[in-house]
Amino acid sequence: MLVAALDVEVQEHIDRFQGVVDEVGKRRVVRNGYLPEREILTGVGPVPVKQPRARVHGKSEDEEHLEFKSKLIPPYLKQAKDITELIPWLDLRGISTNDMEEALSAVLGENVTGLSPASVVRCKQVWEEEFKAWEKRSLADKHYAYVWADGVDFNVRLTGERACVLALIGATADGKKELLAAHDGMRESEQSWTELIERLKSQGLEEAPLLAVGDGSLGFWNAISKAWPETRYQRCWTHKAANVLNKLPKSMHENAKRMLHDIWMAESRALASKAMTRSSNLAAIVEERAWHSAPYGRKVRTRAEVVR
Repeated sequence: MLVAALDVEVQEHIDRFQGVVDEVGKRRVVRNGYLPEREILTGVGPVPVKQPRARVHGKSEDEEHLEFKSKLIPPYLKQAKDITELIPWLDLRGISTNDMEEALSAVLGENVTGLSPASVVRCKQVWEEEFKAWEKRSLADKHYAYVWADGVDFNVRLTGERACVLALIGATADGKKELLAAHDGMRESEQSWTELIERLKSQGLEEAPLLAVGDGSLGFWNAISKAWPETRYQRCWTHKAANVLNKLPKSMHENAKRMLHDIWMAESRALASKAMTRSSNLAAIVEERAWHSAPYGRKVRTRAEVVR
């Protein structure tokens, strides 16, 4: 039954984008065989499942919606060995505690036992305690050369505002990446980022990172300029590239991405400068399109304003 449901799911996805074609009229979203076989825990025990997949021909960075992502078996549940891995996922999907047993039985089979509302509440309490202990862990003697910051918005509304989780990832001098913090904030305000950084300091993080990478959120940059004044800044190239591509027609995206990659992937400053010179005509196009598309009386004046 699960295999049949997966086949229906991928076919519905392909049919949804049947009108998306290339220059010669061929479909860009097509069926592409199966992923390697994996075992999924069900009410009758582990069941081998080969998940169907779809392929997107010529997908660009702003076309992630064309990519097939199964809602029946999310990526992090493909190798589920414990029923408890499903509980937080269902909780985040809005399934109430009283309805959890029925939802799990539908997924794993009627033979699933021990999933009363009380047991689900106990599981959630354990996870909350583990998270609280993780938030208070010692960061003494820790040093991170680089940090990456971003705010992740969720559609769940708990207090009238969309939930936003501020995430900070650090990289040590030997290249090991670690999640430093995951903190709920009021959008991406300076106050929320300041509270996150001050919490890390209270855990023993004394040495400021050499470099911070983030998007255009002014709240983050204002916060670190006060908390870590010696830290250097760098805008995230993924967000930067998305801003540029948003000002260009799709027919230019492939060449534009190649030009941008030549800049930030250059092995030296000299090569990066040459790549920037080659992309100067791209900046002119971005500026011209932004000028003509801006509302009357609010015309942007410089290329820097466009790219930002």
